Amino acid sequence: MECRGDDSVFNFRRTDSTIPIWVAATVLALDQLTKVWAAAALDSQVIDVFWKLRLNLTTNTGFAFSAAQGFGPFLGVLALVVTVVLWRMRQRFSGALSNVALGMVVGGALGNVADRCFRSPRWGRGAVIDFIDLQFWPIFNVADMAIVTGVAILSVRMWFDQRGEVPLA
Repeated sequence: MECRGDDSVFNFRRTDSTIPIWVAATVLALDQLTKVWAAAALDSQVIDVFWKLRLNLTTNTGFAFSAAQGFGPFLGVLALVVTVVLWRMRQRFSGALSNVALGMVVGGALGNVADRCFRSPRWGRGAVIDFIDLQFWPIFNVADMAIVTGVAILSVRMWFDQRGEVPLA
């Protein structure tokens, strides 16, 4: 699917390659906006939303689901390295769904790295803001949801690719 003509700047390939950028930027923006809101609105209060879902502000110096507490600087560098490696491998991911998933992982990782770099107590020692509490699972945030969902999609795609099957685009 390509626009014809010498003056055309749009074609499917170029558009397809920008999907991860737009998704990553959207995830990063949503993550940071929701964290700013949570830090302002949830300070010293818990909001019950529905059934087991509640909004409960906490900080996390570990990684996903509060594992490895206290390793914030190391985890920030590791997340940045993984993000760069994934980004450099983006040509290996074909199809819109894989590009969306890649953007989700990159945007989520950048959202949590931004917290580690710029949130208090000081540069490089910050904690990630978590606020989505299901009460039976560690508290998480929008970036965590994007990372887990993106990794799951990419894992399924790679599994299908290894089997020689073609999953959904």
